[in-house]
Amino acid sequence: MPELPEVETVCRGLRGFLPQQTLAWVTVRRRDLRVPIPLDFEQRLLGRTVLRVERRAKYILWYLDSDDVVLVHLGMSGRLFGYRHGDPKRPQAAAKHDHVWLRTDDDTLICFCDPRRFGLFTVCHSSQLASHPLLKDLGIEPLSPELQPQYLRDHLATRRVPVKVALLNQAVVVGIGNIYASEILHRARTSPERSASELTTAQLKALCQAIPAILRQAIEAGGSTLRDYVQADGELGSFQNLFAVYDREGQDCQRRGCPGTITRIVQAARATYFCPRCQH
Repeated sequence: MPELPEVETVCRGLRGFLPQQTLAWVTVRRRDLRVPIPLDFEQRLLGRTVLRVERRAKYILWYLDSDDVVLVHLGMSGRLFGYRHGDPKRPQAAAKHDHVWLRTDDDTLICFCDPRRFGLFTVCHSSQLASHPLLKDLGIEPLSPELQPQYLRDHLATRRVPVKVALLNQAVVVGIGNIYASEILHRARTSPERSASELTTAQLKALCQAIPAILRQAIEAGGSTLRDYVQADGELGSFQNLFAVYDREGQDCQRRGCPGTITRIVQAARATYFCPRCQH
């Protein structure tokens, strides 16, 4: 599933296509996604101008001039592509798994493709956004100034689960998934098996430094392409080439001076990669 860097990269790509453009044509080819696309979806979008594109957690938000907001989630395999008029890669007809097509008044085409249909495309009024069931229980943004050692202490103090599992909890800090949790903990020199409630002050500070550092580095690399993810222009991400631990079981730890070997364990049914020698 795309994590924050991938969603942020797609969001930034869409900002090159959508803001200040009017949606001149909207078609839904299949509504039964993870959250069914509303029956009035086309009516609420048609003729509306996209004012801006933002991200909240792993959701992409299109703010319209009607005060409606389009919520998009890529799910496991969802992709959003943008094609300008005259783009030689622009499709002439919808592919099998293209569920939503939109065209702007400058003839830009936006396609949402999702073979597994775990993504979503929905719309709500901006006044309902904060209380929307998809958003209301989310934690803080990891790239915001709110991420401080005291915040983590307060929200992890009663969580008697491994810190790796706690980092995946979107009610604490949003956007961190399985890949980046492993990379963050390696950067912070913290064992994924350590209890979240027992982190020291030094470890909390290290996490507050490692979380934004890893995520920003991944965003700059365009995210990680392991299977389905591509950017809005079809380009692949490249952060997978910079992994320190993820999917490197049995390989040498890349930390200078560390003689350790990367180990793989399973936590909460997810693979975790770490170096037992330098992560404590």
